[in-house]
Amino acid sequence: MSELKVDKVSPRTGTYVSLNTVGSKNIIINGDMSIAQRSTAVTGKTADGYYTTDRWNHSINLGTWSIDQSTDVPSGEGFAKSHKMTCTTGASTSAGTQTYLHTRLEGQNLQYLKKGTANAESLTLSFWGKSATTTGTMTVELFDTDNSRQISKQISLTTSWTKYTITYDGDTTGTFNNDNGASLYLIFWISAGSNFNSGTLNTSWNSNTNANRAVGQTNFAVTNTELYITGVQLEAGTTASDFEFLPYDVNLRRCLRYCWKHGGEITNQYLHGQGGYNDANYLAFGLVSPPVPMRTTPSLTENGDVIVHRLNTDYTGWTWGFGTGSCLQSWWLQGNKTSHGVTAASSVVKCATTSDFILYSAEL
Repeated sequence: MSELKVDKVSPRTGTYVSLNTVGSKNIIINGDMSIAQRSTAVTGKTADGYYTTDRWNHSINLGTWSIDQSTDVPSGEGFAKSHKMTCTTGASTSAGTQTYLHTRLEGQNLQYLKKGTANAESLTLSFWGKSATTTGTMTVELFDTDNSRQISKQISLTTSWTKYTITYDGDTTGTFNNDNGASLYLIFWISAGSNFNSGTLNTSWNSNTNANRAVGQTNFAVTNTELYITGVQLEAGTTASDFEFLPYDVNLRRCLRYCWKHGGEITNQYLHGQGGYNDANYLAFGLVSPPVPMRTTPSLTENGDVIVHRLNTDYTGWTWGFGTGSCLQSWWLQGNKTSHGVTAASSVVKCATTSDFILYSAEL
């Protein structure tokens, strides 16, 4: 990624020195697993979804999983959190099994890799991982969704924290779209059925053949298996550098482009002023502006009971959605409720507990 540098004259030497960079060498967002807006722990997961650490999605169609933002980390490496997956109910693979952890990357952030040209950059991945019980082979894949091309490499996952480094050659075929869509997936395979492991492992960039994606993959969907990962860094070049630790606020703002948890920080948290109509279907509404512009028009999910509060009275049971539409930087939040009991407008939205919040998602 290109870097914006600011220079000044050094008072000691009289020469120009670089002060800071805005760009990040790490393509991965939240690689240290420090941001977890949705939750820090969930259980009983058997389907796809973003659950705990921001920007890390799950494809699950084998086993039942608990997913945590863990404090188990490699000692002395500077990490405070890791992403943990525990298989609470294991299962044998079937042909269509494709269980994995992955993150998705925007094409407009990858143009400097020059993919699809003679000058395509190699990519080097580094990360820390371990399995507290089941050990074996894990496939780590890059998948180009714009051109349906992929490359797979493998590591031997052990029971101790280990730093792994993988280098992928540059791909001279197929450019990434220069837009805000998902162009590249980084995938950590957990289990793979015969549809994905019956061919020959594709260790060089090539057009996708599913059977070649995860040949030799160990089935980690075994009861009591605990998988841990942190310190994920993907960078241009053939050498892994030290992990790039970003300040918490910088990392959070990068995540907010894709997900914003509005409320739920403290008990009795007030969000913003409202107005409405005192009729059969009372409408509570107000203008909402996210901390940063979101990647695209977000979806809205209410967690718990986000209520209307007026003159020391709580009015529960509202259904929340968008009013007159939404965009990247602002939208009208509208609550609907029949037989509400509110006698006038000028109320506020309130989250009574830390389990009450509205989640706006613009994920890839």
